[in-house]
Amino acid sequence: MSQDDILNEADRILEAAKKTNIILRLLGGVAIATKCPSAKHSAIARTYPDIDLIGPKKQSKQIRELFLTLGYESNQMFNALRGATRLMYVDMPRKRKIDIFLDYFEMCHKLDLRQRLTIDPKTIPVSDLLATKLQIVKTTEKDFKDIAAILLDYEVGTTDNAETLNGKRLAELCASDWGTYKTFTIVLDKTVTMTDSFNLTSSEKETIRTRIGEISKRIESEPKSSRWKWRARVGEKAVWYKLPDDMAE
Repeated sequence: MSQDDILNEADRILEAAKKTNIILRLLGGVAIATKCPSAKHSAIARTYPDIDLIGPKKQSKQIRELFLTLGYESNQMFNALRGATRLMYVDMPRKRKIDIFLDYFEMCHKLDLRQRLTIDPKTIPVSDLLATKLQIVKTTEKDFKDIAAILLDYEVGTTDNAETLNGKRLAELCASDWGTYKTFTIVLDKTVTMTDSFNLTSSEKETIRTRIGEISKRIESEPKSSRWKWRARVGEKAVWYKLPDDMAE
């Protein structure tokens, strides 16, 4: 039976997946709440209505069976149309949605997470959690709160260990695609301004600014390809992102 507390329910799903040798990892707000004590900070705490997950496409059939076993209802139209890349299930009594990405996280930009699914036992790595927030063109207050929680809790480094935010991973994502670079850097700049409006201490705000500076420095210093430089010259004359259906005007 599904749990009222969304974090407990996320744990229930992950445990059931583990028992059946299915690889599922949390992403989105619930993942950040799982990894970041600062997500409970009164200035940036928020609610989590839904659970986002990612798993390997090759296990799509097993994932579908798992959620039916767990008591969820399939969003049949969504799964019929988009089931090759994404699945959706609903806990009807709680009106809680489960959104499951397969191999790739694709919203405003496409992030290849196929090699990132077994680094952490519960979530995708913290650097990738941050990337899923930095790729949002129409960033909302809740997204900035999630970004702030990550930056408060993790020092910037170059590895995927449990205590570190892998700045090299973010820099490589930006160096591989100018559009990703453009959106990431815009959102990082906006985070500095947005953080000033949160009821954080001066020390906490400085920590966030400092870590944004460290990430930005790594992004700018990462070598860029000739293709990247050509796209940079085109710049904003051509749209560099895609708006998901729920963000499109």
